[in-house]
Formats: sequence, structure tokens, C-alpha cells
Amino acid sequence: MSTSTIPATLSGDYTLDPSHSRIGFTARHAMVTKVRGSFKEVEGSGVLDAENPANSTAQLTIQAASIDSGNADRDGHLRSNDFFDMETYPTITFTSTAVEPVGDDNFRVTGDLTIKDVTKPVDVELEFTGTAVDPFGNTRIGFEGTTTINRKDWGVNWNAALEAGGVLVSEKVTLEFDLSAIKSSDEG
Repeated sequence: MSTSTIPATLSGDYTLDPSHSRIGFTARHAMVTKVRGSFKEVEGSGVLDAENPANSTAQLTIQAASIDSGNADRDGHLRSNDFFDMETYPTITFTSTAVEPVGDDNFRVTGDLTIKDVTKPVDVELEFTGTAVDPFGNTRIGFEGTTTINRKDWGVNWNAALEAGGVLVSEKVTLEFDLSAIKSSDEG
């Protein structure tokens, strides 16, 4: 069994810092290139138990309409009922169900991902990227990682066939997490 090298002093409650975090995605377009994007409005919180990572938790809420792929027309299409139907399903959520160390600074976070009211389990491999006390006295921690999902598992089905074969948008989408969280004060 692997154990974490994260110092026990980092255990506690954390709030995601959305201005220093990125929840992104990459999907193949027209079978030849990748389109990258991210969600600009994200909230999250978690509990880190460095001595017993299984007691750690994480929750994320993403405002689906905050999607930004760098192209306004494409973003409009992604917001439509062809893809996310964001007027009907305004949020995407992730709630952890298990955290397991898989190396000194690596964790497998298993949780429920909900898109368009469809909830499926996913595993996200996260690497602890470090800690620092910022100029404002806040203790910060960082994690980054990825997971690949099949968008059709969540009812995100739209596609178009290409004349030469293949499809316009890949079914596989890589989700990318660059997370910075601030420890709650120990006052109380």
C-alpha cells in the first residue's frame, strides 16, 4: 500500500481558488486536430486528511454556460441542446466517493460525475504539486491531473459524419484539472 508524503500539518478544510485553477477539456476535431477549452466559473471544496487519505473528500460545481473553447460560435453550439443543453442542465458536478494514494504524491480520486442529470463514476489521477504560504498568509495546496471519459455515457451525443470517414467530434474527451485550494483558517 502506498502512503502519502504530504505533511500532516496540511490536513484540514480547503476551498478551491477559481482564479488560480483550471478545469479544462480536450477533444479531437475532424479526426486530425484537438480543440481545447475550459470552464471559467467553478466552485469547489474539500477535506484533506494527509495521514489517512481515505478520509479526504472533494466536491466541484461547474457552471456549464461558462464554457470557453476560444470560439464564440463553437461555444454557442456546445451550450445548445446538441451538446450540454445548458438552459436545462446549468451545472456539472463532481463529488468524490473514495481517495486512495497510488504513490508518494499521487492519488486516485473516485467520484460521481453528473452531466445533464446523468451520474456516472469516474477515476481521476491527481498529483500533489506542492504547497506554499501566499503573500496574504494563506496556506495553498495544488493538484493536477487528467481523466478520459466517453461523452456519450452522459448523453452528450451530437456528431456529424465526415465525407472521408470518421466523425467531426471525438467521443473520448480528456478532462484536465489544475487545482489550487486555500486552507480554511484554524480559528474557532
